[in-house]
Amino acid sequence: MQRLATALQIEHDASLRTLNTFGLPAVARTLVRIDSARAVRRVVDHPEYGRAPKLVLGGGSNMVFTRDVSPVVLKVEVRGRRLVEERPDAWIVEAGAGENWHDFVAWTLAQGWPGLENLALIPGTVGAAPVQNIGAYGIELKDRFESLSTVDLVTGRSVTLDARTCAFGYRDSVFKQEGFGGLAGKSVITHVRFRLPRPWQPVLGYLELERRMHETGNFAPDAQTVFGWVCDIRRGKLPDPSDVGNAGSFFKNPVVTVEQCRDIIGRDPAVVHYPMPDGSVKLAAGWLIDACGWKGKSVGRAGVYEKQALVLVNRGGASGAEVVTLARAIQESVYGRFGIRLEPEPVIV
Repeated sequence: MQRLATALQIEHDASLRTLNTFGLPAVARTLVRIDSARAVRRVVDHPEYGRAPKLVLGGGSNMVFTRDVSPVVLKVEVRGRRLVEERPDAWIVEAGAGENWHDFVAWTLAQGWPGLENLALIPGTVGAAPVQNIGAYGIELKDRFESLSTVDLVTGRSVTLDARTCAFGYRDSVFKQEGFGGLAGKSVITHVRFRLPRPWQPVLGYLELERRMHETGNFAPDAQTVFGWVCDIRRGKLPDPSDVGNAGSFFKNPVVTVEQCRDIIGRDPAVVHYPMPDGSVKLAAGWLIDACGWKGKSVGRAGVYEKQALVLVNRGGASGAEVVTLARAIQESVYGRFGIRLEPEPVIV
């Protein structure tokens, strides 16, 4: 490691294998560890790295590396958790972008500030959560979002963004969008603030949570109970990245029109689908993949998880190219049978 007068923490030819949850091999020509907004500004002012292309890396839970990385990798490690404000209608809680997401959720509950329990056990960091607009069990990040702080990678200026500016969509945000107006590769999130509503009300409409209520006879669970249920459900069907390399759900659940859904139901009555408030219908991508016979199958050393077809896994020593080859084969199968094009959730690098 090299420490310059600017106090930047710089590593050359840094392995990224342990910095992505898929465990894929890749090397960063230059990696800079970012522990503050000031560190981002030092990168912007750096005579060599300031104008260089950059790749922002959080917990690596949403990255598929297919090659070595020539852009400067900014490894976000900003820490800190605090209550910003206690309002009559909400707690405003802030976390550094480098905080582990699940640990942060558990911490908010321990402090008596519920609201994030449905998002428990999602891998990754706090800073990556708004980029992906993570969601699970009836809640999306945008439902609990207050604002975030970023540093512009051209000007070094700190900016606070609200929900409207973040342009949250289904597993999408302005931070994934390129071109005019998009912020992909143009800024670094340093802190995120959440609005946890008071009084708290549980979100229990998801089928598996309803099943837990009936199994336990607990129809008025507290936040800690919901947290425990969500963790149990996720552990039962999703592999732990520390045991089996993966990036969680690999494909977005496709959204179709009522007419398209009716056509698919006509051919496959068992298709799992969910009516949406805007009149569209969300299809379960995992069901579509399973229906095409992919569950448990492999391409090289990349495979489809045996318990959940939506999850692609590293069976040991897989390359990013093998993961992408498998993903494309699945996309072709689903399109050939259902006429639906699945869109990957992770960023392919």
